[in-house]
Amino acid sequence: MNALRIASAALVGLLVSTSLSIAGPKEVSGPGADPTCFAPWNAETKYFQWDKQEGPYRIAVVNGYVGNTWRIQMIKTAKAYAEDPAIKDKIKEFKVVSTGTDAPAQLGAIEDFINQGFDAIVTIAVSPEGFDRVIRLADRENVVIVPFDNILDTDAVMMVNEDQLQMGRDWGNFVLKELAAKGKTSGKILEVRGLAGNSVDRDRSIGIHEVFDATPGPWEIVQVVGNWDDGTAQKVTADALAVHGTFDGVITQGGSTGTVQALLDAGHPMVPVGGEAENGFRKLVAKHSGEGLVGLSIGQSPGLVAISMKAAISALEGNVMPQLISVPLPSVDYTALKDGTNFWTDLPDNFFTVNEFPPCGVNISGPAIMAQTEENVQ
Repeated sequence: MNALRIASAALVGLLVSTSLSIAGPKEVSGPGADPTCFAPWNAETKYFQWDKQEGPYRIAVVNGYVGNTWRIQMIKTAKAYAEDPAIKDKIKEFKVVSTGTDAPAQLGAIEDFINQGFDAIVTIAVSPEGFDRVIRLADRENVVIVPFDNILDTDAVMMVNEDQLQMGRDWGNFVLKELAAKGKTSGKILEVRGLAGNSVDRDRSIGIHEVFDATPGPWEIVQVVGNWDDGTAQKVTADALAVHGTFDGVITQGGSTGTVQALLDAGHPMVPVGGEAENGFRKLVAKHSGEGLVGLSIGQSPGLVAISMKAAISALEGNVMPQLISVPLPSVDYTALKDGTNFWTDLPDNFFTVNEFPPCGVNISGPAIMAQTEENVQ
């Protein structure tokens, strides 16, 4: 009898162990579902497949920092997309929380939603590390976690992003090209960085420095922290001008309107500027490009949250998905800016201009976004 009990207990343990080991996504062969929308990052990207779950689904967005216009618009976009007829009937319950810059608070919120039985959690990670425990918990409960924008340093979850390294390289190459056209091959560059500790800020800066480091130069790059926020970026740019005088070029990861406004307020000579896709930045470049304010605007769209929500639902429906989904970099330089097409004089300066993803059938209008609030949905 004791031997039978021991054998039975061992069998149960084995079954439990096996059950736990196959929880979460299985690594499978590609191609994945809807590859024009969910494009793999590169040829080496692996593919995941979760067990199909019956909808409608409970979905949560767990944001961290909410103190800049990009994050605010992202939250509004998530709310607007949850009401879109294309997915509204697939969502049973939708929650949004912003936890601030404290990583344990964000991890605690994600764990709480998992324990509540939510099916998918879309998140912008406060830190690229430290998510191992919640990933294991999500896998055990068959919950789909989708980090986007500030993604994780792991390939254990499905993620959505634009190529941040390439964005930094594109800005750097643009500024170098414009300066070279004026015969300038060395000088001083102002780099206005984003929110410290995030993978986006890190990777963009690496890309910028890769480009400048590959030239004879020498280049002096002065870094300030603008938190991707117009007000902060304007202040730190003004402070940098007061301390360092003039710059030959500027690259601003975000808060681009504030950065350029500080240059204008100081009467700084017009120089090449690489910046984000804020409506105000594009307005200023369009207005002053003839005076030498030549700019390249690349959009890290707040609409990435919509693609991430769509990807989460597709995964819950049992579709094969790339582990890392690539969204193309939407960019425009000063030669191609057109009012009513890629910037709008009648929309606020802090509106991010890129919220259309035709390959995904996602097109969230400005009015629909602006009608939402950034408040938590609990």
